[in-house]
Amino acid sequence: MGSWKLEVFKFALYISFPVGLFYVFNQPQYFEKWVIEKRREMYPPVDEEKRRQFRETITNYRRQRMEKELLEKLENTK
Repeated sequence: MGSWKLEVFKFALYISFPVGLFYVFNQPQYFEKWVIEKRREMYPPVDEEKRRQFRETITNYRRQRMEKELLEKLENTK
């Protein structure tokens, strides 16, 4: 076993090593590019053409459903 100086040195090393790594690897310049790529992968930019097609599809579906309901009501009233 070592003396108390060795124990203090080991303790300081055990504490400072993870803190030092945390400081170095959490600098923005190291992972900014990665974060931007992941954000674009998870939340892609909105494509206006796809949004327009989606809205048209919903509108057509609602129109057809409403027409069908109206026809059923007209047939039931006769």
